[in-house]
Amino acid sequence: MENIFSGQLNAVSIIQLMLAPAIMISACGLLLLGMNNRYSLVVNRIRLLNEEKRRLLIKVGEKPPTFDENIRLESTTKQISFLVYRVKLVRNSVLSYAVAVSLFVITSILIGVSSVMPIFKLNYFIIITFLLGMVSVLVGVIFAGFETKKGYDIIKFEVHSHD
Repeated sequence: MENIFSGQLNAVSIIQLMLAPAIMISACGLLLLGMNNRYSLVVNRIRLLNEEKRRLLIKVGEKPPTFDENIRLESTTKQISFLVYRVKLVRNSVLSYAVAVSLFVITSILIGVSSVMPIFKLNYFIIITFLLGMVSVLVGVIFAGFETKKGYDIIKFEVHSHD
């Protein structure tokens, strides 16, 4: 039976081996698309809150602030700081997925190279790069989980600050 370590694979087997990293690249692409959408939403929310904060500060500069205006200004300021932290989590998730894609591309290239030049030790690099790619996906998922929790916390804060 042929295996990756024998160096005697036919073209079909090599292409099949190269597809595993390609499937992971596709999966990471979907994860990246979702995180880019989250990034856009969070950035837009920060911009809206910053605009609201500017309007409140201008209003406060013209006359003494009301109690409600002070509460809203404080709430807006806190939400912006929470959202800045949230956007960092999204950024970290996106970077982790991008690193994973790079590692999966390297894995595919190494599989192709190992089929042309049967270097036994190259197989260890193939396995290591693929596993590092999987770890990078896991790290991205963990950041995405923290970002989701932070989003929920921000909504809870906003709802409770209006009570």
